[in-house]
Amino acid sequence: MVDTILVINAGSSSLKFEVFSVGTRGALVREVRGRVDGIGVHPRLIANDPKGATLIDEHCPEGEVTDLAAALARAQIWLRERFPGVTPIAVGHRVLHGGPIYSAPTLVNDAVFAQLERFIPLAPLHQPNNLAPIRALRQRLPNLPQVACFDTAFHRGHPDLADRFAIPEALYHEGVRRYGFHGLSYEFIASRLPEVAPEIARGRVIVAHLGSGASMCAMVDGASVDSTMGLTALDGLPMGTRPGQLDPGVVLYLLTEKRMEPKAIEHVLYHECGLKGLSGGSGDVRDLLASTDPRAALALDFFTYRIGLLAGSLTAAMGGIDGFVFTAGIGENSPDIRDRAVRWMTWLGLEIDPAANRDGKLLISSKRSRVACYVLPTDEELMIGRHTLSVLRAEAVA
Repeated sequence: MVDTILVINAGSSSLKFEVFSVGTRGALVREVRGRVDGIGVHPRLIANDPKGATLIDEHCPEGEVTDLAAALARAQIWLRERFPGVTPIAVGHRVLHGGPIYSAPTLVNDAVFAQLERFIPLAPLHQPNNLAPIRALRQRLPNLPQVACFDTAFHRGHPDLADRFAIPEALYHEGVRRYGFHGLSYEFIASRLPEVAPEIARGRVIVAHLGSGASMCAMVDGASVDSTMGLTALDGLPMGTRPGQLDPGVVLYLLTEKRMEPKAIEHVLYHECGLKGLSGGSGDVRDLLASTDPRAALALDFFTYRIGLLAGSLTAAMGGIDGFVFTAGIGENSPDIRDRAVRWMTWLGLEIDPAANRDGKLLISSKRSRVACYVLPTDEELMIGRHTLSVLRAEAVA
């Protein structure tokens, strides 16, 4: 019987899951990609095979899937039907924040889980959702190995200058520092560059992970040296509903002048800002590109302006730039956003070929460009699967 690994990526209203079989020499083969959307409202289970063919597309009965634990249970029922008699050898989870402690994927036990719960204030929008499936599986299948794969881990090798805020030393030692996120995505891109872009793989590269959450990473020889995100996933680029870089005085103003409670401020910063706040409507780039509202144009201009601005900062951190990579939902699928962003980076020597960009080619920089520009699909789930298998094998050897 073939060994399988289940990968789970849980959000606030959706649960993504993938099944990988373990092939020869540890190669992972994707068998199923699925998700449960609309949790607690209009839940829907969708799954596809590796070629994209639909295996199931089913609306769940009202009241059946009210939270992430119930969504996981529903997905497990279907997976047992799809793979009768097959139990995964381990489950890998995306966990946003590993805090100052975890710099590598980690097998979850009681002590690890308790520590990850302590990081919830650092990632209130993500961490509770990431931990919910782990908790549910620990209750149902306590002997099933579970591995936490952290979005912060890839950035833990940053130089001290890149990790610090200009705050009292005691706060730094409490863990108030710059962590960086989307590390699983950046790690996957770093693993792909030697194969698809060997001329820049060991050089100075900026990777722009542009989705509803967005950040950029400066990599030298495949290692992260700086990132646009900091202590939390609010910093850096403006996002769908998060503001990105913000003067701390804005928060003080909301506290003192607007008399807002901390939870209310948290809600505004995570759910009402970013492209949604600027446009007065949607935080979805697709909606904004289709809109004729001047506020939508402002939101897109601001988004791409900040990409260019922060690219300058990351270039300074590396002492130059050899390559630029677009990835994630917006980065991979929006030629318009790529074009707008690159216009702010022409001073870096970056120029794209309009036809290659429009057609979504791998290499989209023009022949005149001094900086190579690529569009690379990311695969965080495959990265999680690889880490999970590695941890499992290391534990077996130990």
